Amino acid sequence: MATTKRTTKPPSAAETGDCKPCGGTGNVPTTVRVGRKRRPVGQQDGLCLNCFGSGTDPDA
Repeated sequence: MATTKRTTKPPSAAETGDCKPCGGTGNVPTTVRVGRKRRPVGQQDGLCLNCFGSGTDPDA
C-alpha cells in the first residue's frame, strides 16, 4: 500500500509577523501623478507607513 503524501500550507502573514500592506518587504506601490489634471502615469516604490519600512507587523 502506498503512503499518503502530505503537503503543508505556507505560514500566513499573522504567523510570520509580516506587515499586511507591504507583505514584509517594507515597500508599497505609490501612484505617480503629473500635470494640471493630476493624471496617473505610473507607479513607484514608497515607504510602507504601517511598519515604517521594517517589514514586520507593528502589532506583533
